[in-house]
Amino acid sequence: MKGISMRLSQLAATLLTASLAFAPIHALAQENADPVVATVAGVEILASELALAEGDLDPQFDQLPAEQRRVAALAAVIDIKTLARKAEAAKLDETEDFKRLMAFQRDRALHNALFKARVVDPVTEEDVRARYDKEVAATKPEEELNARHILVESEEEAKAIIAQLDEGKDFAELAKEKSTGPSAAQGGDLGYFTKGRMVPEFEAAAFALEKGVYAKEPVKTQFGWHVIKLEDRRDAAPPAFEDVAPQFRQLVMRERYRDLISEAREEYEIEVLDEQLKAGYEAISQQQ
Repeated sequence: MKGISMRLSQLAATLLTASLAFAPIHALAQENADPVVATVAGVEILASELALAEGDLDPQFDQLPAEQRRVAALAAVIDIKTLARKAEAAKLDETEDFKRLMAFQRDRALHNALFKARVVDPVTEEDVRARYDKEVAATKPEEELNARHILVESEEEAKAIIAQLDEGKDFAELAKEKSTGPSAAQGGDLGYFTKGRMVPEFEAAAFALEKGVYAKEPVKTQFGWHVIKLEDRRDAAPPAFEDVAPQFRQLVMRERYRDLISEAREEYEIEVLDEQLKAGYEAISQQQ
């Protein structure tokens, strides 16, 4: 926040000037969808340029109110325009390095424009849901268990508890009375879990049990000695579409981008002259 405050202090004069300059511009906003908000050496700065500049601001500016972000964007554009005029005066725009840079920037902008038009914009919620449904249908449901346990410090204590269970004692009640684990208050209930969620020794014993049965031997882990009972086993439900929709949208876009790249590479001749680069490029292309 200190850095933002300092930046705003530096922009104070700009803010004052801008507040005066914006007065007639706001009146014209309804007539012109992309009004001129300032000029530098006669070169116009459009509202659309401010929007582009806002996207390039440091993330710390996201904390500011919208109008202050706009002012920061204006200051950035003015700085760009003033130095650009000085660069033109020094004829830097006529150098070969600059021309090569501009050619590359143009190609990159065209790449981004086609990516937006062919990949990003056409993706609908129906596309995302269809990709989600396809993934769910192709994925074998993962088994999950619902188990209870009673955690104690020694094997002797665990065996004594098993003996009480053999006599007909209620597992949940014993867990509340005897267990030292955090689930004791819930009768040892651990909820549902899939493989990989528990320590290996506990997991192996739990998945080997039948529904409704408790283990006849205690299980030792890094936490102590466990008496385990399996309450239920079932297929785990897939994640809800709403929870994973953003990831599947990214997946759809990645697949469509890959198809677009493949289409373009087939359409245009590609020749890599550097032999070392050629081998690396071909390897990458095969992976894609």
